Amino acid sequence: MIVFSAVIIAVVSLLVSHHLTVDLEAEERSKMEIWAEAMRTLNNPDENNNLNLVLKVIKENHSIPVIITDAQGTVQTFRNIQVKGRKDSLSYVSSLSQRLIRQGRYIKIAADTGTKSDYMLVCYDESLILKRLEIYPIVELGIVLIFVAVAIFALLTSKQAEQDRVWVGLSKETAHQLGTPISSLMAWEEILKVTYPQDELIPEMDKDIRRLQLIADRFSKIGSIPETVPCCVNAAIEHVVDYMEHRTSRKVIFKKDFPSHELIVKMNASLFEWVIENLCKNAVDAMSGEGMISIRLDETDTKVGIEVADNGKGIRGKDLGNVFRPGFTTKKRGWGLGLSLAKRIVEEYHHGKIWVKSSELGKGTTFRIEFKK
Repeated sequence: MIVFSAVIIAVVSLLVSHHLTVDLEAEERSKMEIWAEAMRTLNNPDENNNLNLVLKVIKENHSIPVIITDAQGTVQTFRNIQVKGRKDSLSYVSSLSQRLIRQGRYIKIAADTGTKSDYMLVCYDESLILKRLEIYPIVELGIVLIFVAVAIFALLTSKQAEQDRVWVGLSKETAHQLGTPISSLMAWEEILKVTYPQDELIPEMDKDIRRLQLIADRFSKIGSIPETVPCCVNAAIEHVVDYMEHRTSRKVIFKKDFPSHELIVKMNASLFEWVIENLCKNAVDAMSGEGMISIRLDETDTKVGIEVADNGKGIRGKDLGNVFRPGFTTKKRGWGLGLSLAKRIVEEYHHGKIWVKSSELGKGTTFRIEFKK
């Protein structure tokens, strides 16, 4: 509503300024016709003419630039034109008169030479007030556009901040809600250990409970600045791949391309593993549970790069700009939080970058992450 009102005010102001400019231009033309007539009278004196009145009319022009030329275009005199500081003032005035003649801003008056074909031209330019009035609407429009841009930016920023608060609140509430059942499961596990000490399923149950604790811990860290320490990227990804291999179809093959030495990055290992896990899960879904996920590590003098590629269905071009937007998902089931949280973890918490490096329908997608060493 505010933006619409600003646009309406700008349009009305532009129309009013345009009408004022047209009226003032017509008034200046009328004044110059009177001034030209005074010059003609001065050049052709008559006993019936009041020369004092003629001189007063000529001297009263303090704002409209005027140049008088002969029939050949040679400048005879000029008035209200700033030539101070110019080396070749006559050349400047002459070129200005030629421009005014081309624009049709002149009035022809008869010269006192006794020849009917001889004449003089009174060339006139717009006054400073008229020029300012013509520029004013452009300046005003620029100010309005800046105001509209700032208003839209503030609106989008406010909306984004509100979305962020919703997702952060949802994450923390999820961690809080998981706390009670996890505590109960841990207590039941201890009872089972005492009752059935030789049962082979209890260690597997313990792994899943620890996994739930890890998930709750990750959700609780969203919205706060996590502690980052130097960690081995190779080991963190190995941990994720090991977990994913035991919980996905055997038709999904994980291919790792790591350098022989360790790559050390200052990060929060738990949250970083969550990012890689999200990318791998999305890759598994994109391949419908069958295909290859390739994870490659590379480095430069200052950065470490991680690429997660799959040979799944790919991402449509129109969706590439929305993949990291909270709530966006192409799945029938899903909240659209995974990639949004991944972006927050990489860029806000670790000051890195994450983007879709490439994607082609029917051939797969490659995500790339970069961290400073």
